[in-house]
Amino acid sequence: MSSDTGLLKERAGWLYYGVAVFCAVGGYALGFAGLFSSSLLLNIAATLLLAHAMTISAYLIHECGHNMVFRRHRDNAALGRVMSWLCGAAYGTYEDMRYKHFRHHVDNDDVVWFAYDDFFARHPIVTNITRALEWFYIPAHDLIMHGVMVLTSFVIPQRRNQRVRNVVVIMVRGGLFVTVAILFPKVALLYVVAYLITMHILRFMDSVQHDYPYSVTLFESSRAPHKGDAEWEQEHTFSNTLSMRFPALNLWVLNFGYHNAHHADMNQPFYRSPTLHAELPGDASAHVIPFVPQVKLYHRNRVTRIFNPQLENHPKGRDYLRTAQSGSGPIGGNAASFLTSF
Repeated sequence: MSSDTGLLKERAGWLYYGVAVFCAVGGYALGFAGLFSSSLLLNIAATLLLAHAMTISAYLIHECGHNMVFRRHRDNAALGRVMSWLCGAAYGTYEDMRYKHFRHHVDNDDVVWFAYDDFFARHPIVTNITRALEWFYIPAHDLIMHGVMVLTSFVIPQRRNQRVRNVVVIMVRGGLFVTVAILFPKVALLYVVAYLITMHILRFMDSVQHDYPYSVTLFESSRAPHKGDAEWEQEHTFSNTLSMRFPALNLWVLNFGYHNAHHADMNQPFYRSPTLHAELPGDASAHVIPFVPQVKLYHRNRVTRIFNPQLENHPKGRDYLRTAQSGSGPIGGNAASFLTSF
């Protein structure tokens, strides 16, 4: 399966990760260049390509976080940091993103610092504005999370020691965006559209993969009740592939929809996820939420999920799965992204 390849963890990685990095970097460069075209068709194609490149760069951060690309941790970290600049996640540190994500795996919990349900409860006007924007498919909830991420060292007390780095990133990225907005306003607008599309894709994939409530224990000792319980973890984890009939389509999101497989063995690269999914004990297909029900849930709950605490009477486990597979019910989360480090 694996072999001593020197730089990469596996020989197969030269193909799979080589193509993924090419799609991220090359797609970003080509897509951004296409935004300057005077052709409307090229502008549309370039915007979609740019969104795809940012999506792939985000999922490469996830692969790097699990040390799947390179043999050495520092090489994975270096690639992860580069990808974070492409997908707009560089305001926080790669190490913080990785730590939060590993708490998610180890604790079998959605471990966070920012209790956004409490925030929405305290700010009803912001909640109503967010809901109105979400009705028009503007991912306002994610924009709030992005705003916290941009100002992470000024908002999160435990991150105050990162202020110099945080300010430098804001000045570089902010300065570049303002310059483009002044000189080429159309390009800036299309870039924003591409970024909003990326937000939609990432949270669409995240929205039904777990029925975990979130726990505000990111900077505290773990007290997760189901820590290390693999059976419970699988029962409350769900796979939301883009297609089971045409598995190659799942490569558009680096097989991130094979989520039961990923949680069964988080040390396997994305290109082994379909095989691992097929080898899961029992009927792995029973844990798959088909694509059409996913779309129905995403559309129907786009407003209600903004402030939707997971109450005791909400479906859980198998009931959650059956509800999701039917495309009905007040289920599906927001903002549980591996890109946010809080």
